[in-house]
Amino acid sequence: MLLWWIGNAVLLLVVVPVLVALLNRVLAALERIRGAADDILAGGVALAGELEGVPEALATTEQTIHDVAVGATRYAGSVGKLLS
Repeated sequence: MLLWWIGNAVLLLVVVPVLVALLNRVLAALERIRGAADDILAGGVALAGELEGVPEALATTEQTIHDVAVGATRYAGSVGKLLS
């Protein structure tokens, strides 16, 4: 019976504080990860707000590429006629 009480005392005085310390470290790491995740979410939301004008810019870019392609085709045709 004496060994049972010694085992209980060791459990309460050694094992439980170690477990509480380890749990505290895990919870602190989780809080840091949570803070970083919140920062990432805020940055993502801010970035999404900046992307509202992108479709219009892409449409302008596609029109510009089309215009340049038409001009290059005309130039190449003219040069081809001059060389032949």
